[in-house]
Amino acid sequence: MAARPSRLVLAAVGAAVAALVIGLLAGGAAVPVVIAGLSDAGPFTHWGLPIARLTADLSAVTTVGLLLAAAVLLPSDKGVLRDQARRYTRAASAAALTWAVASAASIVFTLSDLLAVPVIRLSATEVFSFVTSIPQGSMLLLVLILAGCLAALARDVVSAGAAAGLLVLALLALLPPVLTGHSASSPNHSMAITGLGLHLVVLALWVGGLAAVTLHALRGRDELPLMAARFSRLALWCLVGVGVSGVASAAARLSDLGQLISSSYGALLLAKTAALAVLGAFGWLHRRRTLIALEAGRPRAFTRLAAGEVVVMAVVMGLAVALSRTPPPPVVLPVDPVRDLLGYAMPPELDAARLASLWRLDLFFALLALLAAAGYAAAVVRLRRRGDAWPLGRSIAWAVGVILIVIFTQSGLATYAPVLFSVHMIQHMGLAMLTPIFLVLGAPVTLALRALKPATRRGDRGPREWIVAVLHSRVAAIVSHPALAMVIFISGSYALYYTSLFETAMRQPVGHILMNTHFLLSGLLFFWVIIGVDPAPRRLPYVAKLGTLMMTMPFHAFFGISMMMMGKSIASSWYEQLERPWGASVLADQSVAGGMAWAFGEIPTMIVVITIATQWALSDHRDSRRLDRHAERTGEADLAAYNDYLGRLNQRTKDQ
Repeated sequence: MAARPSRLVLAAVGAAVAALVIGLLAGGAAVPVVIAGLSDAGPFTHWGLPIARLTADLSAVTTVGLLLAAAVLLPSDKGVLRDQARRYTRAASAAALTWAVASAASIVFTLSDLLAVPVIRLSATEVFSFVTSIPQGSMLLLVLILAGCLAALARDVVSAGAAAGLLVLALLALLPPVLTGHSASSPNHSMAITGLGLHLVVLALWVGGLAAVTLHALRGRDELPLMAARFSRLALWCLVGVGVSGVASAAARLSDLGQLISSSYGALLLAKTAALAVLGAFGWLHRRRTLIALEAGRPRAFTRLAAGEVVVMAVVMGLAVALSRTPPPPVVLPVDPVRDLLGYAMPPELDAARLASLWRLDLFFALLALLAAAGYAAAVVRLRRRGDAWPLGRSIAWAVGVILIVIFTQSGLATYAPVLFSVHMIQHMGLAMLTPIFLVLGAPVTLALRALKPATRRGDRGPREWIVAVLHSRVAAIVSHPALAMVIFISGSYALYYTSLFETAMRQPVGHILMNTHFLLSGLLFFWVIIGVDPAPRRLPYVAKLGTLMMTMPFHAFFGISMMMMGKSIASSWYEQLERPWGASVLADQSVAGGMAWAFGEIPTMIVVITIATQWALSDHRDSRRLDRHAERTGEADLAAYNDYLGRLNQRTKDQ
């Protein structure tokens, strides 16, 4: 039985290497043009670098798949991993160690490639300088560290929650190289980075999960039907994610569709797309035939098809590495320093019409808003079909919150935010102080708990049980403490604008995404604590909620006033490089931004005060009705007891 998995591994590795070699030869990266008189890294580096990257990618995908199997696909026993799942976490530890070693080799080969120096001529000082001062080296070092942590921690995991945490860490470890590859140099860096990051995550879940399920099937282990059914649902979403992210990544790198045929990069992209289409067909066959046969106790068809699918996925991995080594077609654009900084040309002078019309796609928040709207609507529809009601007001609140996300991240506000600090402040205040209010009033967690079905097996964890486990976790209890939520909500603004963090975030597309994400999450946490209707580890009295709100708002007012009174501009070098040819000076615009921060807090404060007062009144009304019902029940019982006593007394009198 052990020989069958070994043969599959050899076939998959062989297919990946073959696809890599063919892709490198087709893309021209295998035999780079060497200019006479210039040094060259040599064939050892030309072939060693893609092989090291392929090894790292295969090991990373294997790590993700094994952790996914242990934490999600296999059933647990009241949150404790079973023996088979623990064996998979130990195997994930070994895969992560291979990932770390391959990442270390990638560091050396990448430096050799950049310096055009053979590996044997590199010094330890050069390697150290590369990983500490060059972004590409620093990101590879970060992957090495994260993979090493996974190797050390995965070996002794015993709980499903810990395995899930390591799975999240493994997915995060896939992302650092995205920041320094072709995506970072694309004209539309934000879309390219978001598209490639999403592509890597969903592809790792898809490929790794299938490899783990196939390994489980070849070894003849128990729980295969349940494992395959869970993975099938996940694979469908992964296929959708791969399609969306692939289109976004291609759109960010190719200026026209003709480059798909005329360039080596486009040809490799088409080959990878064809392989992914084959994988989609495999998934359709699984759903239509093999899963049904598996439920009927005939696993052979599933195992054969899954093994073939693993080989095709290995081909996809090889083509992906070859694609990363092939430069995309050059995009001919006029020389524009502003475009290099923003990803688009300087917008014209601000007015109301342009603020309403100059929309730009932010893929990350567009997908976030789409998933939030679609998921909420699907849950409400499921409740209605089941005959259960859901308050219309909560649905409206959620819809308003999602619309505000779209407005603050896709409209002219997002276009002008990197150019004008005052517009950026509107975006900040809207995402942190206005949008979260409506989202928490939508009660998404309560809706999910009502819409999701419990796990079919007692003690196992499905999506509903995972939500409950998170709500009852120690982390949730700590983070939801009102003092900590208030500190996170307040300190973010001071830490961002009164240090160099703001300028650093503006210069990096991913930094801008993380900054806006922090605004939204910190606001969600704070308003969940004081006006949220979803379950929480602790419930504050309404007086304490009002007190927490009133203690928070002065800090925001002081933040705005201090910004108005500053004598120097924030992120001055960023705005000087933009050289905005219209509008107020940077310092005058900053003063306007401070006034907006000061005044903007009044609107959310009023909404929250009204909400707390309404919730307080409704709570008192519910308590009053409950007490009245209790009194009625108690009174009726007392009256019945008294009548019974009179009856017994009357009977005793007659007997005498």
